[in-house]
Amino acid sequence: MRTVRILAAVLWAGTVGAACSDGAESTVPDTAGTSGIGGSPATAGTGPNVGGAGVGGAGLSGSGGSSVAGSAGSTVMTVGGAPSTGGMAGVGGAGTGGGGGTSGAGATGGTTAGAAAGGSAGAGAGGDPAGGSAGVGTSGKGGVSGMSGTGGSGGASAGAAGKGGSAGTGSTGTPPEKTLRVFYLRPTDVPFDQAYPDGIGEVVVEAQKYYQQELGVTFTLNDPIVEVLDGDHPASYYTNTPIGSDPYWYTVGNMVTEVKEKTGVREPDPRWKIVSVVSATGNGGGGNGWVVLTSHDADGAAGKRSEPMSRWWGGMVHEMGHMFGLPDSSGDDGTPMSGDFYNYPDTHFSTAQKNSILNASQNAGFLN
Repeated sequence: MRTVRILAAVLWAGTVGAACSDGAESTVPDTAGTSGIGGSPATAGTGPNVGGAGVGGAGLSGSGGSSVAGSAGSTVMTVGGAPSTGGMAGVGGAGTGGGGGTSGAGATGGTTAGAAAGGSAGAGAGGDPAGGSAGVGTSGKGGVSGMSGTGGSGGASAGAAGKGGSAGTGSTGTPPEKTLRVFYLRPTDVPFDQAYPDGIGEVVVEAQKYYQQELGVTFTLNDPIVEVLDGDHPASYYTNTPIGSDPYWYTVGNMVTEVKEKTGVREPDPRWKIVSVVSATGNGGGGNGWVVLTSHDADGAAGKRSEPMSRWWGGMVHEMGHMFGLPDSSGDDGTPMSGDFYNYPDTHFSTAQKNSILNASQNAGFLN
């Protein structure tokens, strides 16, 4: 593993029912009936031939999406008249569908009664599909999901359920000083996967236990352990955008620069020790109070690689050794600062390494 060497300049209306006569002409004068409009019943025509066509009133949206259907008109005719058409379906207001129109009454009198045509099915409008507002406050939880719309009476289906609110942007506040802050930077083209912050957090907790075992003291974590940051660029940007003179460090250099801009942390930062991980291809390391890792370790922590978890636990212990000021060992000496970190947990700090960590002024207040 390489120790990070970062330059000082850059770290990282109703249908009318027609009436007709199928019998012989009459000498009695005919008077046409009137059509029922907007919920008023039709008046019957006089005479043997003509009946008024009933027109169903249009259903009206009430508040909260309720509707009032028009009353169907009736007709009188010698021979079965054409059916009155029921009121149109009320259109539901936002959230609640309108009620279906009432069926028109059949023609009365005559040889054959006209068949009543049912009202149109209420195609109630669904609830507002927009989700709840973004959660604000200390928890940073997502907004409340939108309520499902209620379908119109007789409607084809209920309104679609509203989509959930977007994740809250509330802050949990600045973590206490002399603690370890852990960041996971997610590039714009990497879908969010909870396995990453969860896995990174578990690796850090394992390292915390190891340092307690080895030194008798350890660093303090925050709640949540991992702070997830939405990146400003796709993964390729972090990997390929030049920063500094050595392409080996492009990925972590670009990550560190963005994390500093988004959070106000510094390099080094006397307030916190920092672990920062980005889901982009590149090389990792540690130094100046930071651990900087890329997709290799992120995928391993999330359980998306074939190596055993001990590989990632040992790797984190090794890079944290650099974070606390230790150099790499010159050979495989059984300590986690050598390649023997691959043997985790069967690897241990030497007495000199322990004393160096515990006595370094830059570590004062961080190990308790």
